[in-house]
Amino acid sequence: MKYTLQNKLIFIKLKKLFKPSLLGILFTGLLFTGCSKELDLIAEDNVTDATFWQTPQDFKLAANNLYNGLDRHGFDDTESDIAFNFPNSVSNGNYQLSETNGQWNSSYTYIRDINTILEKSEDKEDAEILRYVAEARFFRAWYYWKLLRLFGGVPIITQSLGAQDPDLYTSRSSRTETVDFILQDLDDAVADLPLKSELDGSDVGRITKGTALSLSARVALFEGTWQKYRNGNANVYLDKAISSSNQVINSNQYALYTGKDEESYRYLFLQNGDDSQETILDRRYERNILGHDMPYQYDGTGYNPTRKLADIYLDENGIPIGNSQSVFQGYDTFESEFQNRDPRMTMTMIIPGQETVRVFFPNDPIANWPDFPQRNANTGYILYKYMSEDPIANNSGQMGDASLFDYDRHLIRYAEVLLIYAEATFEKNGAISDDDLDRTINLLRDRVNMPHLTNTFVGTYNLDMLEEIRRERTIELALEGFRYDDLRRWKIAETELSADIKGIKIEGTEWATREPYSLPSFQSRVDENGFLIVETSRVFDPQKHYLQPLPTREIALYNENGAELTQNPGW
Repeated sequence: MKYTLQNKLIFIKLKKLFKPSLLGILFTGLLFTGCSKELDLIAEDNVTDATFWQTPQDFKLAANNLYNGLDRHGFDDTESDIAFNFPNSVSNGNYQLSETNGQWNSSYTYIRDINTILEKSEDKEDAEILRYVAEARFFRAWYYWKLLRLFGGVPIITQSLGAQDPDLYTSRSSRTETVDFILQDLDDAVADLPLKSELDGSDVGRITKGTALSLSARVALFEGTWQKYRNGNANVYLDKAISSSNQVINSNQYALYTGKDEESYRYLFLQNGDDSQETILDRRYERNILGHDMPYQYDGTGYNPTRKLADIYLDENGIPIGNSQSVFQGYDTFESEFQNRDPRMTMTMIIPGQETVRVFFPNDPIANWPDFPQRNANTGYILYKYMSEDPIANNSGQMGDASLFDYDRHLIRYAEVLLIYAEATFEKNGAISDDDLDRTINLLRDRVNMPHLTNTFVGTYNLDMLEEIRRERTIELALEGFRYDDLRRWKIAETELSADIKGIKIEGTEWATREPYSLPSFQSRVDENGFLIVETSRVFDPQKHYLQPLPTREIALYNENGAELTQNPGW
């Protein structure tokens, strides 16, 4: 490790301007810029690996790079049943063995960097250094979590290994060992991390106690329900999910975003929601430093809600639309199914014909239809969530990282923590009190002026409390990338992911007279009830698809070195 002292000083100045998730890009660039004429105008004061790991600033610089692996905006829920653009091999069960896997490679790359930080800190007692070491522990848990959710138990590496080190071929740990390792790293991190309220302006967005506790709650809920529906040891993890989420709630560090009144839910996912009290961990962007072009991608490629998602939304009285007492207006007109519904429905998808500003139409609102200005009409539904109202960015063009959209991606937000507490409580106890519903799910409903969920309400309308808790989670977190994991941990993926993807109702509605749905190519693809069939012949093999296959190149490398990396069942 070698870079000039001048480079280091330049970076220290730059860090005050840029969000933490951008710093590693600069750090990496400066680290390897020895040939820059501008930077070589003065004599070098070389910093070696032996002299670098001394000050809190050194450890902060090293920790900065770990933020670069946080997930960017994407199309995650197309791997499930609530979003679609084109056939997705994960969603439809057609994915195959592959030599490599990007998540595997990137996770272990970051884990190696993290292990280096932890090794270099072994004799350190400075509280500020220990804070950045705690950030590293959080990220080790984060990247092992990314592996666990796809593959189950994986090799646990706790040292920065050289290319010839035999420990590179460590065998897989069990699922339980992997989960417990993740949770222990998070427990260890909490003690040395600051509260969110203790961050100064330049550190907003860094890892806090609440971030570590929230990830602990997420992992524990995932594993607790995974074990419960497979007759495993569920309660220890459900207890952990309850405890961790409760600590976040009781910390009084977070609150739901309400800055745009009745439209707060939609604006949370635009610039208005950046750095709000609801954010716990974000993938951060900054205009003219690192941007994204997702509104262009969502209009072009499509991130289209499906019939499944549309039908999950309750009516305005909190009653499922299939209930005989619902005020659901049916499907006859373009607008009818959106009327008298949970307001989050029309903040996630656009009512056909509604005028909004969008990319290429930044100033004068334009009527929205499934085929224009959105250009993927395959489900008949139109995305509203994440669609920017920024006139400059909406007219700036699609330029990848140089694009001008800079609203953050919320990776962990307070709403999820509330949902975790409610679900874990019910899964553990088989019941949840109205008081616990009021401090969790009903806060989400209050934000959008929906009736409260209570035990009496569930009884009156003959509902199932667990189903309603799951419904609330799906609605609140729609198109944020949770659904694939939820279906698998609830062990209902073999039912939900093998079903056809469907869209709008065509037969007997206004859609039957409007192109492209009036054309034979659409009219011939409807089910017995007149709903558009978007994709059929989907499969989910419960003997293999609950876990994804390990990359075959890794298995071969193990074999070549006299070790064994066991493949997941069925693959």
